[in-house]
Amino acid sequence: MTSSINPQNIDANYPVAGVPNNTQGFRDNFTNIQTNFTYAKNEITDLENKAILKSALTGTTLDNNMADQLIYSALIRDFSGSIVQNTVTSGSVTLDYSSGHYQTVSTSGSVSLGFTNFPVAGTVGMMRVQINITNTAYTVTLPAAVTLGVIGIQGISSNVITFGATGYYEFGFVTSDGGTTVTVFDLNRPLLGSVGSAVGYSTGTGGTVTQVTDKSTGVTLNKRCGQITMNNAALAAAAEVSFTLTNSVIAATDVVLVSIASGATAGAYSIQCDATAAGSCRISVGNRNAGSLSEAIVLNFVVFKSVAA
Repeated sequence: MTSSINPQNIDANYPVAGVPNNTQGFRDNFTNIQTNFTYAKNEITDLENKAILKSALTGTTLDNNMADQLIYSALIRDFSGSIVQNTVTSGSVTLDYSSGHYQTVSTSGSVSLGFTNFPVAGTVGMMRVQINITNTAYTVTLPAAVTLGVIGIQGISSNVITFGATGYYEFGFVTSDGGTTVTVFDLNRPLLGSVGSAVGYSTGTGGTVTQVTDKSTGVTLNKRCGQITMNNAALAAAAEVSFTLTNSVIAATDVVLVSIASGATAGAYSIQCDATAAGSCRISVGNRNAGSLSEAIVLNFVVFKSVAA
């Protein structure tokens, strides 16, 4: 902003002492002084309304609201963000983007997240949310707008996340269309290939189940991974037995991998998993040994999420 104040239009040498002075000179000086005061008032008011201030001006309250105006080519040092601790801890929890980009929720029951005041379409809004799961019975339901990044989120099914262990979980949410479409990031999971990272699921996402009655008895375990201890009923030589694993995590397009963990004669069995459907798959175990075997085979399984399009 170029100032309109002009100190040169005031005659500092008028009036001249000891000589008659024309009153027009007084009027000109007073007029120019008044004009410059008007300019000064307007420019100071403009600065008060638009400038970023280190502290509040005398008689005012500090308000550095940029109103979505562009700041660019800036070098920023020692930048920090505010933390918003949401007081609603169960049921519907609305996360207001305008109140802060790092928000926390400590659950006292299952919660359904919602978003409000994301930036307008064409600009990017990013929010990080820390959720303290105090009971594994509590779930977190993501808004319907969260449609990207959900594949691979641990414990998610139809935008409902279940947790295998209590503790703190963090998720990132990003949108560039005003919240119509939101991408979610599981910030607890290390990047694949990073130092110390592993491919798979973390502690708390798996489970165990034991087969009863016989080796063809179906089992139910609604986990992304785990162990199945088979019944120790006899399996004749060259015979094969199949049972159904019922698991709500499994989608029809998923891949379920099964392997022998323990309890089996080395090299004596063949393992196959097929008939994958929404909520179940079939596991078949064949006895390749020359004689009958009565072993409580322990199987490892893991569900790999996949899509057909």
